[in-house]
Amino acid sequence: MIIDEIKKANMQAMKDRDMVARSIYSVLLNKFMLEGIKRRETGKEMVDADYVQILQKTIKELSEEAENYRKVNHQTQVEEIEKQIKLVESYLPKMMTEEEIKNVILSLDDKSIPNVMKHFKANYAGKCDMRMVQEVLKSM
Repeated sequence: MIIDEIKKANMQAMKDRDMVARSIYSVLLNKFMLEGIKRRETGKEMVDADYVQILQKTIKELSEEAENYRKVNHQTQVEEIEKQIKLVESYLPKMMTEEEIKNVILSLDDKSIPNVMKHFKANYAGKCDMRMVQEVLKSM
């Protein structure tokens, strides 16, 4: 699971005294733990798709933060954040291409927008960009 890999990487970052990596791994582990607590309250367990969703959200937040540092010319902060983004991206699964999405859509019996979106959300969560699915569907 993703969380186990990140825990190992966190330990290695502590041993290597890599504070940039250590800080992002700590943030991710905290986010995972908080989401896990919320899920347990509702009686649900965390799955890899949930972890991927948190990773994607974290990348978006880091990108926004880097953009803000660029605006005020803090290049060292931007470099650190870009390193953190690369570390987080390394844990994301390979995303589906437009061609793969198109093939899945063509294999479906009901190609209505709600049905296709529901199918991708249920079966390919975290493995495809839902905006891309929508664009491919509209172009068909």
